[in-house]
Amino acid sequence: MPQKILVVDDEQDTLILLEMTLQLAGYEVAKAYTGQMAISLLSEFSPDVVILDVMMPGESGLDILGTIKRDFENPPPVVMFSARGRIEDMVEGMEAGAYKYLVKPISREKLLETVKSALTSRSGAPRRKQEPK
Repeated sequence: MPQKILVVDDEQDTLILLEMTLQLAGYEVAKAYTGQMAISLLSEFSPDVVILDVMMPGESGLDILGTIKRDFENPPPVVMFSARGRIEDMVEGMEAGAYKYLVKPISREKLLETVKSALTSRSGAPRRKQEPK
């Protein structure tokens, strides 16, 4: 059974390119265009890794990362994927709980190496935390 990757980006071309690259490498891929879609797919698709754009309309990737870390038990590793490449941006992403922070554009090899590394750090499927009764 192939490992699952959720790709979240508001840019259609980026989503298609990432999807093709990851599928050719043997991964099952789901795509989300918005933060809400991403959160829904986390429960339905149970990804092993999330690749998440930082700059998106509405909720930013950092907001979505915060929701994933707060609302899910055993959340998957999240790889931030952004055109914002300043040191401050990378530090902010890592401090928010990202597994890695990749700056666009990135080579196919570096992307796949990062995904493989994130997968080795993974154990179990994400589950929504239960609300206290």
